[in-house]
Amino acid sequence: MIGKLSGIIDTFDTDHLILDVGGVGYLIYASSRTLSSIGQIGDTASLLINTNVREDAITLYGFADAVEQQWFKLLTSVQGVGAKAGLSILAACPADQLGFVIASQDKASLTRADGVGPKLATRILTELKDKASKIDMTTSVSGTAASTSGASSQTSTTQINNDIDQDAVSALTNLGYSSADAYRAVLAAKNKANDNIDLQSIIRLALQELSA
Repeated sequence: MIGKLSGIIDTFDTDHLILDVGGVGYLIYASSRTLSSIGQIGDTASLLINTNVREDAITLYGFADAVEQQWFKLLTSVQGVGAKAGLSILAACPADQLGFVIASQDKASLTRADGVGPKLATRILTELKDKASKIDMTTSVSGTAASTSGASSQTSTTQINNDIDQDAVSALTNLGYSSADAYRAVLAAKNKANDNIDLQSIIRLALQELSA
């Protein structure tokens, strides 16, 4: 079973890439977010891999980090969510924000994904409501997609904000609140806050939500 592949990016397509590993080209399906962040043709890259074995095909799915991979496994455990829909959801909703989408029962965000209608979105929200909070958002990203161009090492404002969100959730769970309640409170706090609010302010506003 293949767990990780590292090599040279040979080719890109809309839903997959070919990774040259020691002269062997592996066709790997991935979300559009991963494909757009992994690097350029000729760059060195690394992906965590899920291997799907069937009688007529062996299909590889690649992920930028362990959190994205965990979400893919969780999403595809829901009846009606195949691999294609799982990758589509990860393209529409960043893996590090899916916990907030599930906790807030945000059906609109899920239906932005190709192939996900209102009924399937409702099923996903219902079935994953209690499971989503169990994903470790601090999982090591040793399998993070990387390229020699250095593009993947750049920290964007979005990533910084996402880190603040997760730190706030972690702080609230350490205070004894459930993960689901912490997600909802942080989401509500962000809706009331300014765009560049700091961690302490998010926690303060979230605590106000929890005590209301």
